[in-house]
Amino acid sequence: MEMKYGEREIREFDINKDENFWPNTNKKNYIIDIELPEFMAMCPRSGYPDFATIKIQYTPDEKVIELKALKIYINTFMYREVSHENSANEIFDTLYEKLSPRWLKVVADFKPRGNVHTVIEIDSAKM
Repeated sequence: MEMKYGEREIREFDINKDENFWPNTNKKNYIIDIELPEFMAMCPRSGYPDFATIKIQYTPDEKVIELKALKIYINTFMYREVSHENSANEIFDTLYEKLSPRWLKVVADFKPRGNVHTVIEIDSAKM
């Protein structure tokens, strides 16, 4: 069966392309606050889906991320087997490397499964 256009876009997406990042023309300090409430990845042990809300806050320096690119990047995780900790750290590391922000915080708030609720927070101010 042929892939639908959205599935193909997600599966072929490359966050590293320059077109996914725009120049920040504002030189003052300000915070960009983004919430992505439909994160999904598969548990590497069971294969069951894990769902989370990903919250990203950052103070940009030279670049900002294009929001559609961020949405598609987050959606790429739905086809991957990755732990809560690794997915949150990968999102942080990718954004930190690509944006070189003045400050970045990523919070991954996973929905409870099996009576366990996990929240992972990574803050560049605490590194």
